[in-house]
Amino acid sequence: MSRLLITGFGPFPTVPDNPSGRLARRLAAAPHLRRLLGRAPDCLVLETRYGALDTQLAPALARRPRAVLMIGVAARRSRVCVETRAVNRVSRLFPDASGAVGRFLAFEPDGPAQRRSGAAAQVRVALKRAGLDAAASRDAGRYLCNASYYRVLATGCPAVFVHIPMPPRTRRPKAGGGRRPPALDRWTEALIEAARVLALRGRALP
Repeated sequence: MSRLLITGFGPFPTVPDNPSGRLARRLAAAPHLRRLLGRAPDCLVLETRYGALDTQLAPALARRPRAVLMIGVAARRSRVCVETRAVNRVSRLFPDASGAVGRFLAFEPDGPAQRRSGAAAQVRVALKRAGLDAAASRDAGRYLCNASYYRVLATGCPAVFVHIPMPPRTRRPKAGGGRRPPALDRWTEALIEAARVLALRGRALP
């Protein structure tokens, strides 16, 4: 099946332990996903600085993945959100992990005002089918999540950005107990289905 790229993010000042990076690595290492794809997906945990778009993301996209599943954390949200678009706007209010802010108000002065994901609706259905009450969102933020999504959507390959909330602090359930599995475990299982959908869409590309 098509080569899939999974991305997450490393720490930044208000989130020193970014769960999106942990989830991306866990998902990429999942044996079930490897069996579905026929190979292990590529995994990239981006540094939370604007320069990483050129030093880390651009080389990964140059290898021409057939589909991209992106994961970020939105600490103020209470639900997993599937982002339907990225916008060509940069906030000057939020510095990256290196203290830098965007130099311009647009990523691409001549680029479109927004780029939409043609796969977002199908991925949301896949997540709900897997038992995850995912919401659709039109706001990927004004930070690295939106910036990286805008860059990936420019490639034209099937791509979706999924925002996760901060996972609650829970203990792993004991054998025979009735407690729900930890959030990262539930999200991993659901995102395997989302990854499968994206890979199938990438496989159908000419």
